[in-house]
Amino acid sequence: MNTTSVPKTMHSIAKPTLKLPPEFSIFLVLLGICVFFEAIGWYLNDQSFMFNLERLKIIILQMSVIGIIAIGVNLVIITGGIDLSSGSVVAAAAVVSASLAQVSDFPRAIFPELTNLHVFWPLMAGILVGLIAGALNGSLIAMTGIPPFIATLGLMVAARGFAKWFTGGMPVSMLTDDFAWLGEGGNPVVIFLAIAVVFHIVLRYTRFGKYTYAIGANRQAARVSGINVNRHLIWIYAIAGLLSGIAGTVTAARAISGQSGMGVMYELDAIAAVVIGGTSLVGGVGRITGTVIGVLILGVMTSGFTFIRIDAYYQEMVKGAIIVAAVIADQYRNKKKRV
Repeated sequence: MNTTSVPKTMHSIAKPTLKLPPEFSIFLVLLGICVFFEAIGWYLNDQSFMFNLERLKIIILQMSVIGIIAIGVNLVIITGGIDLSSGSVVAAAAVVSASLAQVSDFPRAIFPELTNLHVFWPLMAGILVGLIAGALNGSLIAMTGIPPFIATLGLMVAARGFAKWFTGGMPVSMLTDDFAWLGEGGNPVVIFLAIAVVFHIVLRYTRFGKYTYAIGANRQAARVSGINVNRHLIWIYAIAGLLSGIAGTVTAARAISGQSGMGVMYELDAIAAVVIGGTSLVGGVGRITGTVIGVLILGVMTSGFTFIRIDAYYQEMVKGAIIVAAVIADQYRNKKKRV
């Protein structure tokens, strides 16, 4: 057989190439930040940053609550929305759950007849507070058509006011050991990772996830294709609120106290983690794995700045700059797609 007669296209068939996941570049950024702090640490302090297991455990533990919130915020942003109320919902859930976890011999218990309850009930109370708050957000957005920024901003103020009214400005203290167990050791990390795995599966492999991406990509097209957009949005914001309720309960358990000042700026940290993790603010793009990496990046940066003794004020400025840079990068990616 004359091989010269074989069409050139037969020889030029492209070989299959290994396609890296979109989170790979974000993971490289995380490694780069770790290497940077490692080098600076050896130069300034003659100490290791990366190879200190206790420090790494603290980083993950500190960011677990932000991570729980960020997963819910990620769902919201994928649909093209935003949630500014999550930090205040954390405070509301924290004080309500703590009020049902007080010991019976505490003379200033908020509910003297509901003391020494099984940990299940304070946990359910915190989740319920978050669920109601999120459903309220979703209903306002879906039924009235007001922008998510305005709806969640209003609830941010209202939920913080509720927490202050509920406690009278005083901490809710003297909590049971069973309740405090939720925040002990690595329990918050386990809760965070379990939630991350569940919603990774939900987004990637279920109809709920497909609807979420479809609404964020093109809401009108999703509606025409038969998706009940309003109902789905209510569910999305309700889930985000529920996760904030879990985060508030874990926060109260870690502090063994519920306070109205808890959760301040948590919503911005969660949004920052989501955007750094590659979720597009215009909607339709985002993964849970990217958000988890974004949470780790924020945690490493916060711990790293403390490690090299940079003032907290500068840390906030750098964090703000990173958020802006991440949004600019997102806009640039979207512009390239449109070209």
